[in-house]
Amino acid sequence: MTSKERAALRAKANPLEPIIQIGKEGMSDNLINQIDDTLDVRELIKIRVHLETSPESPKELAQKLADALGADVVQVIGGVIVLYREADEERIAEKKKKRGSGTAKAVAKKKVKIKGKRQRQREAEARNPYAKYDRPKYRGR
Repeated sequence: MTSKERAALRAKANPLEPIIQIGKEGMSDNLINQIDDTLDVRELIKIRVHLETSPESPKELAQKLADALGADVVQVIGGVIVLYREADEERIAEKKKKRGSGTAKAVAKKKVKIKGKRQRQREAEARNPYAKYDRPKYRGR
């Protein structure tokens, strides 16, 4: 990555908020999977490292994450890491195939229709034609 590309990415990352945090657990498989999925969607992310509790320095973590994910470290300032990885459609499609088609979510949920008072009243009158005489009458002021 050239310095001009890095500068452009730093400018894009400036308004972003950190969406992932690294604390006392440090790097774990779940964290790497989460960052991998996030990079597939966003390409450019900020990660906050809690300096007091993290077992490693942000620069070490940034390098390990970049190696594990095949990403580029754009910058490390204080406790904030900025990573960039270009989205690869083929890799994303393979991940989706591995996860399955989502059969658990594919089951149609029962749709619940919430009826208002007037709708329930109309249905009651349709079943019982004398129900409209049981309605309380509106009385003006």
